[in-house]
Amino acid sequence: MKTLVITILLCCTSFIAFGQHTINGRVTDVSNSPIVGVNVYLEGTYDGASTDDNGNFYFETTETGTQTLVLSMLSYETHYEMGDISYFKDLSITLIEAINSLAGVTLSAGTFEAGDNSKVSVLKPLDIVTTAGAAGDFVAALQTLPGTTTVSEDGRLFVRGGAAGETQIFIDGLRVFQPFNATANNIPTRGRFSPFLFKGITFSTGGYSAEYGQALSSILLLNTVDVPDQEKTDISIMSVGGGIGHTKIWDNQSLSVNTQYINLSPYEALLPSTQGVRWNRPFESIAGEAVFRSRGDKSLFKFYTNFNHSNLDIAQENINFEEFVPFRLRNNNLYLNTSFKYFFDDDWTLQTGASISWDNNDIGIFENALTTNERGNHLKVKVKKAFSNRFSLNFGSEFFHTNYGETFVDESGFNTTSDYKDNLAAGYMESDIFFSNALAMKLGVRAEHTSVIDELSISPRVSLAYKSSEKGQFSVAYGDFYQNPLNEILRFDQNLQSEKTSHYILNYQYLSNGRTFRAEAFYKDYDKLIKFNTELPQFDSQFDNTGLGYATGLDIFWRDNKSVKNLDYWFSYSYLDTERDFRNFRERATPNFAPRHNVSVVTKYWSNKLKSQIGLTYNYGSGRPFDNPNTEAFLAEKTPSFHNLSFNWAYLLDQQKILYFSINNVLGFNNINNYQYANTPNMDGFFERQAIRPPADSFFFVGFFWTISTDKKSNQLDNL
Repeated sequence: MKTLVITILLCCTSFIAFGQHTINGRVTDVSNSPIVGVNVYLEGTYDGASTDDNGNFYFETTETGTQTLVLSMLSYETHYEMGDISYFKDLSITLIEAINSLAGVTLSAGTFEAGDNSKVSVLKPLDIVTTAGAAGDFVAALQTLPGTTTVSEDGRLFVRGGAAGETQIFIDGLRVFQPFNATANNIPTRGRFSPFLFKGITFSTGGYSAEYGQALSSILLLNTVDVPDQEKTDISIMSVGGGIGHTKIWDNQSLSVNTQYINLSPYEALLPSTQGVRWNRPFESIAGEAVFRSRGDKSLFKFYTNFNHSNLDIAQENINFEEFVPFRLRNNNLYLNTSFKYFFDDDWTLQTGASISWDNNDIGIFENALTTNERGNHLKVKVKKAFSNRFSLNFGSEFFHTNYGETFVDESGFNTTSDYKDNLAAGYMESDIFFSNALAMKLGVRAEHTSVIDELSISPRVSLAYKSSEKGQFSVAYGDFYQNPLNEILRFDQNLQSEKTSHYILNYQYLSNGRTFRAEAFYKDYDKLIKFNTELPQFDSQFDNTGLGYATGLDIFWRDNKSVKNLDYWFSYSYLDTERDFRNFRERATPNFAPRHNVSVVTKYWSNKLKSQIGLTYNYGSGRPFDNPNTEAFLAEKTPSFHNLSFNWAYLLDQQKILYFSINNVLGFNNINNYQYANTPNMDGFFERQAIRPPADSFFFVGFFWTISTDKKSNQLDNL
């Protein structure tokens, strides 16, 4: 009997041994280095092992037939081997590093982001409106960033040697055709839009995405809030006017409304302008905007609208007239857009939208009248697919329609009309490719056809980013960019070509515990710029595309909100070397709007003891070129350097009531923006001149801001 038992046990053991399979191999990374601790197992079983110090694994199983071998480890993409169990011997497997969305490389060349648009944001939403001297204007706050130029008599964005008309602004991806308030010559304008309704801002100083076009220099993207966190009412009482805003929420729907009235008459009566300006009727405006949002399980619908009415009546000193030159302006502007986004189950995203812009100006100069009308429409469809965490594709098409016209009537009743219409169709495709956590590429192309000049343009765009260390990375970018001639040109001549520039960018960025450092070198090559042979574009001007130029420079940005408790500051420096031969230039030269050096220092300090936020901003710009007709050289002389120190103070009366005070140019620097020369020489053959200066050296502002909210904690500090 004993012999029989032993025989049976031996048979069973032999059967079991015969039914077992050995699984073994080695696991390495892309550099062929062994990976320790990889979990290796047969899917759906308890059979498995972990790799040793040499990356080897070994285990046995009684499973048979077709199986799936799984290899998994944190920081690497899970690997699968499928086949008959007998094939899993002496395997050599390479694991690929997983893409870490929090610590991986980012594509950031040429771009500053604020809000939730990017994890590498160097600005926050409140930075746009808490900057001293900005007075709540997001454009003025952006002028403290490197790559921008202070042109204080204009107020718009001048970026890396580009004129103001070379920057385009979009809200929720849809173009705003007239983003700035109308104003008089040498009186700075402001952006039309309140910062209250925007969650984030992307400001591209160059090399922007193929999704956007028609801008030689820069793109500014404003994104409205998707879902407000609570109902609230904001009340503002200011030395220049007042405003009220309210947000209402119904389940998955919400409506935010803001309205504001501005009137500078009381301010001018108290502190009148004294430098070459007489206000017959100071600037007055009433504006309102609203956002409606409806959120579904997989969709988001938004409707945004903004209306603005403004008027002014001013008389300005002019060296060519004995009396002040009267200028009257009445402007009406309407902008609305609607966008819809749908998220499909298989990582497809569809977004569609449309915008309508309408702008009307009634202008009077002496007894002459000028009326301008511009209507712009934008339709857009885009699709995005994330095929994996390594590859995503973004493509779409859009259509722009522009209808512009001007009518001029002189004092005798003679009138002339000039206008044009354009239909511009565009399509683009762009992909984000992540080779690893350290290397990524954005590759895109954009095609546009414009009917007004009957031209097709193809614009390649590419950027590459390499993460050189845990906190630092390098980026490079290249792109071609086209833009139609401006309205002032196309209304007289449509037998032209698009202006073109090519951008080359090298960027380094370092992010570490509340500290940000960016350095960016760039080169821009301009071609086919518009030239004309008169002082200003007019009906008998001769236009052509023979203009050209370049812009090169270096931008430096440093921000630190950790070194000193409650202190947040940043420093910006821009070096710019640029020359152009365009417009009525007689030779290539540096334009008046392009100083060589720009510096900004912004500081914000919170005092618990004083219940106050205190801010200081200093801006410096080196002298700007101007042309002196008393010399043969062209644009060879420079204005004095620009200096401006601004101060603001926000005091919390209680958690939801704020008293706010600010002053622009505290030290009263006598800045000179340019010089105006007489059209004819005096008896000695000398052209006399007068300095073009701000209407007033300093500007004071006082306001009271009260928030009524559900949580009884929110206030408008983030918006001051």
